[in-house]
Amino acid sequence: MERKIRVPLSAEDARSLRAGDYVYLTGTVYTARDAAHKRMAEALSRGEELPVDPDGNVIYYMGPSPAREGRAIGSAGPTTASRMDRYAPQLLDLGLRGMIGKGKRSQAVKDAIVRNGAVYFAAVGGAGALLSHCIRSSEVVAYEDLGTEAIRRLEIEDFPVIVVADCEGNDLYLSAPAKYNEEK
Repeated sequence: MERKIRVPLSAEDARSLRAGDYVYLTGTVYTARDAAHKRMAEALSRGEELPVDPDGNVIYYMGPSPAREGRAIGSAGPTTASRMDRYAPQLLDLGLRGMIGKGKRSQAVKDAIVRNGAVYFAAVGGAGALLSHCIRSSEVVAYEDLGTEAIRRLEIEDFPVIVVADCEGNDLYLSAPAKYNEEK
């Protein structure tokens, strides 16, 4: 199925998505990678508020290259999501509704996706220059000292992703190879 969805992501939209769905996202997402996730976890352990409220939001695991003249952002390809697996369940329990990255997720993350009615999307690795054309604006909103790993607010339009893990426990990285092997 192919869908166009607005972000932040509503609970209804997140729960309606299924592994294998092609989705074009439009609206606001936030970027955060390893260093930003570590800082957010440390802030939570100290009882501090996060710089961005995760409730209903989508985090794109991405660190952009510098923008060329006249562009909002440079190459903006996904980072390997498993590097954030130790932090993702806590953010999902705080209301994070979606994540965009590449690669497999741990069972703890998939369990948190199901528990919270969330979704994990994959963006095409190696296509960062093409994906950057769907980003209309980029603004650092926290941890500026982290450079490319700072948290950014992105305004995106028709950003192409595929649902990999859905709230029913489906995982495209497991089901697609199984289906392929059945068809052989």
